[in-house]
Amino acid sequence: MPTPSLAALPIRRLTLRDLTACADLSEDRGWQREEHKWGFLLTAGKGYGIDDPDGGLVAACVVTEYGSWERSDLGAIGMVLVAERHARRGVGRRLMQRVVAAMGTTPLTLHATPYGRPLYEELGFKATGRAEMLQGHFVPGSPEHGVATRAATAEDLPSILRLDEEVFGVDRTPLITRLPAFADQLRVAEDGGRIIGYTAAWPNMDTHVVGPLIARDTETAKALITSLAAHTDRPLRTDIDVRHEELLAWAKARGLASVAFNAVMTYGITDLPGDWTRRFAPLTVAAG
Repeated sequence: MPTPSLAALPIRRLTLRDLTACADLSEDRGWQREEHKWGFLLTAGKGYGIDDPDGGLVAACVVTEYGSWERSDLGAIGMVLVAERHARRGVGRRLMQRVVAAMGTTPLTLHATPYGRPLYEELGFKATGRAEMLQGHFVPGSPEHGVATRAATAEDLPSILRLDEEVFGVDRTPLITRLPAFADQLRVAEDGGRIIGYTAAWPNMDTHVVGPLIARDTETAKALITSLAAHTDRPLRTDIDVRHEELLAWAKARGLASVAFNAVMTYGITDLPGDWTRRFAPLTVAAG
C-alpha cells in the first residue's frame, strides 16, 4: 500500500496513552522529554496529534481551556511540535488551523519562540507581550523583609482559587486544583492572615520550574521565589513577564541567567485578561 500524503493523515485527540509518543516527539526536536509536563497537559487540556504511518507522531499540540463549565473564556495553545523528518511541509500550519477552528470564537493565547512566531502571525495571532526565560542555581541574599511565606495547606485552596481568578482574569479551577499533585512545592504569602500571593515549584527533568507566580507586588514575588529555593537543590527555571524589570534584575543577581525570550501572542483579543501587575510568571508557557 502506498504511504498516505501528510495532508491526508487525520488529526485526532491525544490521551495519556500517547504520553510516550509525545515525549519522543519532544526529543526528536531537540527538547527534553518532559513526561511529567506532558502528562499534566494531556490530563488538564486537550491534546491533538497526527499519527505517523511508520510509527510515532507526525505532530502534536495541547490546548488548555479556562472559564466556566458552560463555556470557555480563554484557550492556551502549547507544545506545538512537528517531527524533524516532516518539518517545513505545512503540517504545523494544518494542525494549528484545525485547533483554531475547533475553538470557534474562544480567544486564544500562546507563547511563541522566534522560530514559530512567523506561522502564528500568518494565522492571525498578534504579539502583545514578551517573557524572558531564566534558569540557574538560586544564590540566597539578604532576607526579603516583611513578607511571610509558608507551605500551602488544603484549607488554602479556596483562597488561592479566588486570588488566581482575580489576577488571571478567568477561572482556572481545573488546572490549579491539580497543582498539589503536580508540584513538589506549593507555597503562599500572607499579610494579616490574608493570602496575597502564591507559587509552585514543579519538577521538569533536572530543574524545578517556578510557576504560577502570582503576588501582590515585587517584594512578595521575591519572597515566594526565595522560599521555594530554600527547599530544593535543583536549578530553578521560570518565565517572567519582561514588564517586571525589578524582579528580573533581582533574579539575575541571585544566579538565574537569561536563556531565551518568547513572544506572548493572542488571537481574538487585543490583550490578556486580568491584572498583569500581579501576574509574574505562568504555570508553564504551554498553558499560560
